[in-house]
Order: sequence, then C-alpha cells, then structure tokens
Amino acid sequence: MNSRQRQAAIVRSLRRNGTSTIGDLAMQVDASRRTILRDISALRDEGFVIHSEPGRGGGLQLDPQSVQTSARLSVAEVFALLISVASMRAAGNLPFAGLADAGLAKIEKALPSEKIKDLRRFLDCLYVGQLAPQVDISDLGAMDDALLPAFETAFLELRHLRFGYRDAKGNVSTREVEPQAMLILSPVWYLVAWDPARSDFRHFRMDRISQPQVVEGATFRRRLVPFDDTVRPVQRHGG
Repeated sequence: MNSRQRQAAIVRSLRRNGTSTIGDLAMQVDASRRTILRDISALRDEGFVIHSEPGRGGGLQLDPQSVQTSARLSVAEVFALLISVASMRAAGNLPFAGLADAGLAKIEKALPSEKIKDLRRFLDCLYVGQLAPQVDISDLGAMDDALLPAFETAFLELRHLRFGYRDAKGNVSTREVEPQAMLILSPVWYLVAWDPARSDFRHFRMDRISQPQVVEGATFRRRLVPFDDTVRPVQRHGG
C-alpha cells in the first residue's frame, strides 16, 4: 500500500468509526506508528481537520465537515501531463505551448521537494523522436492505465518489470526486463528495456503491453541506450 492509498484508508476509517487511535490505524493499514503520524500530518496539510486527544491512549477524530482543500498529484499523474505535452510538441501539434508550459511549471512547483526530485529523475528517462513513415500503425491500440504507476516504481527504484507482451504477429509471451527509457515516436510509444534473456536492448510498444508488475528483489544498473541522432531527450517546460 503506497502513501496515497494508506492516507485514503485512514480518512475512510476515521469517517466510518468516528474516533480511532494511532495504534488501531497502524494495524488497519499495516504500517508503523511513525508512518501513521506522518500520514496524519500530510492529511492536515491538505486541509483535513483531524483532532487529537492528548495522552498515550488518546484518539483521533476527523471533523465530519472536513474536506481536502489541496490537490494531491502523484509523480505519475504529473508525468502523464508532461509526456502528453511532449508528445504533442514532438508531433508539431501543440497549440498554446506557452500557456501549457507555464501551467505545468506551476503544477511541478506545487509538488513536495522529494516528489520534484522523483519527477525529474523520471523525466530523464523520456525521449522523443519522429516515427519512420514505413512503420505500420494500423493496429495501434490503447495503452493499459496501469503502465505509468508501474513505470514510476520500476524506473525510480531500478526494479525489473514483468508483463505480458503481444508481438507484431499476435504471439503473446511473458517478459521480464530492466526498464531503461521511454520513447515517444508519435503516435507510437515504446518502453526501451534491457532484456537479460537476450542480452540486448528491446523496444516494446506500450499498447502491446498488458498487466505490468514490478518485480520485488534485486535491482539493476542504468545503461546508456544507443539512440540514433533523430532521438533526443525531452526538454522540461521552461528548459
């Protein structure tokens, strides 16, 4: 359970039960007391009014009229906005580019400092280029919504990624790879990864990836991806 899921569970519990202790909440979400205290502080920063009774056995109570007043955006959500703009720019189709960049800059500044660091590390893995005219995109499909959250964890923590993959011939296999970059050749998006089974880089069309899962355990090292001269790193807004 990540921090957003945990904090949402805390709010639900306080709304449902009226009053709860730090210990009870810790057991419900399988976290430490210290983590729950950090979560309560974060929820208060977002506008939730949470009263606490002093003393070792004191409880927590959520004001029934309390609501979230500040938007919580994850790194993956902000990244989705940024890469959408980047893909439109790469395709030469970005109206109101100045306003879009200014808006994204404000969103980025609203993130906590640790999330800004994660976002910039995530962006360092993003590249754009032009799709070769001979590439067949007649079967281009939708991408799995679970991709970006899985990519966020895999890229930032250098974890292996396991997923189902359907190749150009329709054959389906399970792949486990080391994610190295994301490549936008609009309208096609690729995961560029080191495939240990083949000891080489592979490009996986994102619309052909299904059920992505981060593999717990050993990490991998970042590799220099050999892109050609037509591919470039994405520029952050204002950069």
